[in-house]
Amino acid sequence: MTALDRLAELYAARPDHVRALGRPVVGVVGADVPPELVEAAGAVAYRLHGSPDHVSPEAREILGAALDPVAHSVLTRLLDGSLAFLTGVVVSRDSQASLQLFYALRELRRLEPARGLPPVVLLDLLHLPTEHTARYDEARLEQLAGTLAGWTGTEPTPDRLAAAVRSVAGVRALLRQISAARCSGTAALHAVGVATALPSADVVPLLEQLLAESAEVPGGRRVFLTGSGQDTDELYRVLEGELGCLVAGEDHGWSAAALPADPATPDLEGLARSYRDRGPAAPTASIADRAAVTAERVRDARADLLLAVVREHDEAPAWDFPAQAAAVDVPAALLARQPYRIATDELQDALAQPIGSRS
Repeated sequence: MTALDRLAELYAARPDHVRALGRPVVGVVGADVPPELVEAAGAVAYRLHGSPDHVSPEAREILGAALDPVAHSVLTRLLDGSLAFLTGVVVSRDSQASLQLFYALRELRRLEPARGLPPVVLLDLLHLPTEHTARYDEARLEQLAGTLAGWTGTEPTPDRLAAAVRSVAGVRALLRQISAARCSGTAALHAVGVATALPSADVVPLLEQLLAESAEVPGGRRVFLTGSGQDTDELYRVLEGELGCLVAGEDHGWSAAALPADPATPDLEGLARSYRDRGPAAPTASIADRAAVTAERVRDARADLLLAVVREHDEAPAWDFPAQAAAVDVPAALLARQPYRIATDELQDALAQPIGSRS
């Protein structure tokens, strides 16, 4: 089996593979939770994702309809027992949907303990470029370390944390190489998805094999993808498999571009500064910063088109689009208020007529 095929298999069945590891697994919501700290506490960090096929009426009722449907889907999976193997859940305060999900899980555990939901904690990291923010974030990570130790029975000692920082840094270096090599956008997305679901030691050989096997970069219209985080590969499969495009780069929350830089020191202080400076992301950075970084990445990707796909009730990425479109030297198109399942007709229209905003 080729590395591409193995990646696709693992990506599609991440919960099954994580469940079979026989180790404590901590569910992670959002990109602000350091897997280094989870691994140092003896657990696997599994970034939770949804599916358009798994959104229950109960989850919509609990969270409210006017919320990013990814949160509905993650809650559905937690309620139906398919994530019952989780030792705990860490939710980063990176969006209103994540925050609402945390509050809902906390109240459900309090009011309906018979459901057997895993314990949940909120991680509130800030992203201001100040020393006060770095100290605040370090204190939050220290609190999280104590919580994780209570869940797993393993203390994330300085030595264990340093080893985990080195291990995760190795994975991220490979993910950045894969993103630059760009055998396909779908493969790059699969690599990130698998790397956020399995232990670092298990991921490295597969990513190295993928780099060794990579063929020529496919042809097709080169699209740079921004907007809402793509927690499934549906949009990529439509763009590359049906519409003949190549996703030549991306900066949404499920991409190599969203990864923080390696910590300057392999300790809580270094980790706090690394995650403080992660981004820029739509909910946590200025519009100008987002536009400048997107423009640089569009140039690096040699993209022919900037495409922003923004889900319904995930408004923040759409606010960035006018400045992003003005900053790039290629046509740009916005698909706003999109359903969780891709609206292929609207996507085709946007590619045919990239004239700005389409909603």
